Amino acid sequence: MSEVMPQGEALRKAVKWISQRRETQDCPPNHRLVEEACLKFNLSPSDAEFLLRFLKGQTSSGSLTQGG
Repeated sequence: MSEVMPQGEALRKAVKWISQRRETQDCPPNHRLVEEACLKFNLSPSDAEFLLRFLKGQTSSGSLTQGG
């Protein structure tokens, strides 16, 4: 399985940030994480859609990135 790398530094930082947030016990739902990431990293609506699709694909694996 190949990993999809997001385009743009802000989007990469958002993916990393969301991954770290998902490791906490009080992690909010995916849509809330994406909303927070969009505000924090000034992401576009298309970036938000990418993150939502990406998170949906990662739900079963529990991880956003491979190998750190």
